[in-house]
Amino acid sequence: MNQRRIVLAAGLIIALALVGVWLGRMLQPAPHHGGAELHALIHDELDLDPAQEKELTALERQFAARREALEERLRSSNALLGEAIAAEHEYGPRVSAAIDETHDAMGDLQKATLEHVFAMRAILRPDQQSRFDAVVSKSLAAQPQ
Repeated sequence: MNQRRIVLAAGLIIALALVGVWLGRMLQPAPHHGGAELHALIHDELDLDPAQEKELTALERQFAARREALEERLRSSNALLGEAIAAEHEYGPRVSAAIDETHDAMGDLQKATLEHVFAMRAILRPDQQSRFDAVVSKSLAAQPQ
């Protein structure tokens, strides 16, 4: 193989790797700051009683571990997608399977997050739930930045 073909092949490999990284970043959910707003509302403005505080702390601890595992699965699926793109150089069966796995991982993370939101809501009194619901609705309706 002459030097020109080697340089061309190396350039193609680098370009495909960059596309894989870009795709991985595009498929990974963007950080959503609504969680911080919800967290602040619950802890600072809903006047939780000691039993609610204790239950909320336990829920947050459980969810943190679950979220970390799901986010790791998402990072791994994105890495596999990058590898599949680099290996196939087209929308082939490995790329398609890796995209499906990434979507499954994202869906599982979203489902777990919503389960956590509903678990938090369940420990609130009705007057607290209405304020909580308003923040959740606002957060979901907000345009990503």
